[in-house]
Amino acid sequence: MRARARVRALRGSLGRPIVFLGDAEEDARNAFHRPPLHATCAATLRADEPDLVLVRTGGFEFVRPGGDDPDPEPRFVPNSRL
Repeated sequence: MRARARVRALRGSLGRPIVFLGDAEEDARNAFHRPPLHATCAATLRADEPDLVLVRTGGFEFVRPGGDDPDPEPRFVPNSRL
């Protein structure tokens, strides 16, 4: 099952583009800890926290960390940034 099908926003299906919000470090690693958002929801949240980076994508992978993974938190990895 694709990651997008497993993760649903509170408002229903995400549609496209899918948007992630994160800090500069998450953007540089292309791995986000916050779940995906609708574009309008992301813009509203970013207005309150202008330091967050907004990344649009057509798809993503959900990564569960392994035992030797340096990042112990599950994360979302955009695979086609727009």
